[in-house]
Amino acid sequence: MISRKLKPSRKAPVSESSDEPGVDISSLIDVCFLLLIFFLVTATIVPREQDLDMKLPSPISEIDVPDIRPLLIQLKANGDIYLKAESAPAELIETNAAGRELHQLGKRLAIYASAARNSQSTALVQVDADPEARHQRVIDILNTLTSSGITNVTFPDFQKRK
Repeated sequence: MISRKLKPSRKAPVSESSDEPGVDISSLIDVCFLLLIFFLVTATIVPREQDLDMKLPSPISEIDVPDIRPLLIQLKANGDIYLKAESAPAELIETNAAGRELHQLGKRLAIYASAARNSQSTALVQVDADPEARHQRVIDILNTLTSSGITNVTFPDFQKRK
């Protein structure tokens, strides 16, 4: 009798024994995308600062003196805002140092800008900020000036005079 060697039709499974364990990261990627979507949806959008169209002061001659007196805004170190017009004493306008909206100052600046337009002169505002005041408060004042239509702003250095 002739003996035949039969080949198995299927190969026996080869067990792969490796030292590195395998990690399926597809569920980790799903969790990362879910977290990304969660943070995008729940994030608060911080309002951007307004584009400040301010003009720097230039040397003026005696002929260019405006008809309306400049308005002085004083910012104290604690965030209080005072408004001084001509020879009147300084008046406390805003006291909420944590608030970003300056409603009372905005109303007064709108009146001042309207008076300047009616007299056909330039509205000029001087901002005297205390060196210890928060910078964000100064930016809030500049945003209020821009929304009121006042673009001529100066920062006098009263500290050197004292």
